[in-house]
Amino acid sequence: MRSDIPFSAAKLDGLLDDFGIDVLVVTSKHNMQYLLGGYYHFQFDYMEAIGISRYLPVFVYVKAAPDKSAYIANRNERDSVQNRTSAGYWMPPVVFGSSTSVEAMTLALKHVKSVAAPALRVGAEMSFLPADAADVLRKELPNCQLVEAMRPLEKLRSIKSPAELEVLREASERVVASMMDTVSRTRTGHSKREIIAHLRQAELSRDMIFEYALVTMGTSLNRAPSEQRLEPGDIVSLDSGGNYRGYIGDLCRMAVHGAPDGELVDLLGEVDLIQQAARAPIRAGLTGSEIYAAANEALARSPHGKQMHFVAHGMGIVSHEAPRLTANGPIPYPADDANAPLEAGMIISIETTLPHARRGFIKLEDTIAVTPDGYRAFGDGARGWNRIPS
Repeated sequence: MRSDIPFSAAKLDGLLDDFGIDVLVVTSKHNMQYLLGGYYHFQFDYMEAIGISRYLPVFVYVKAAPDKSAYIANRNERDSVQNRTSAGYWMPPVVFGSSTSVEAMTLALKHVKSVAAPALRVGAEMSFLPADAADVLRKELPNCQLVEAMRPLEKLRSIKSPAELEVLREASERVVASMMDTVSRTRTGHSKREIIAHLRQAELSRDMIFEYALVTMGTSLNRAPSEQRLEPGDIVSLDSGGNYRGYIGDLCRMAVHGAPDGELVDLLGEVDLIQQAARAPIRAGLTGSEIYAAANEALARSPHGKQMHFVAHGMGIVSHEAPRLTANGPIPYPADDANAPLEAGMIISIETTLPHARRGFIKLEDTIAVTPDGYRAFGDGARGWNRIPS
């Protein structure tokens, strides 16, 4: 195998040892993208369903023998693979021919049996393994032990390379620029759906894939698209995820029609104080629980601290990926990394929300890259009240 594989085989092998896995059978699009250095088949970028089944690429990785890897591709994927290899990027040996999830897994396991012993500990991503493909796996490898592979793969992704950090910085900057573009085009009478359409177009024009926008307006705390219309003096929160080259920029900024009054300035200032308190101690070696300790200390001093919600979570290819710092956030998962030291290259999303019954939904969300002696904030502009033109 060539030496330019886009991930650390040594690190992956160590993680597979830790979790008792001999062979990885990867079926999720996000881990496929990571392990293949950004490759994906364009035809199924939007939806996997086709004919009587679905598109199911499979990447097989044998621990300590990366030269035995294989990529199981759809029968109509040849042009995508050719473009990738012609451009000089690494690809493992490719097996074409699948058109259903059953065919894909059958081909993958044929390869596994040709390169590894039959009594295996097979790592699979249970949330991304279709039931019919899982049935094939159990039938073809009846003596294998099936092991959940989500955790070692997310730990592999948790330390970003300099190239990944640059893409995440760009993603964050482009999302904020798109929000400011949207603010400048918003007028009274515009609906939330129209504002989201502006934001979508702004992100698309910056070479991003628009993933979502959570928007509130006025005193409403409802963040779903609707026909609610902007009234004079309303505040607006824009919380959007935009995908740039496979990585998510996810930030929240505030806007107001006209000028913010003193109370609004103070309320956003309170939110920002929590953000800054949580950010201040971040550096390699700090534990995730210490981020929460700093935030909770600031919340205890804040006039509206009991009304605020604070969360810190990992970011990258997936929102809420490792490091996982709390079991009490909006997305439930174990706080497996709360007491582990942060490492340089990790990305932390820091968010503080104040759902104010009288003034509305006030929130900031920032993207923080951990460095050896501190942090870098990506997309850190426009954190005050951004004015919607009258």
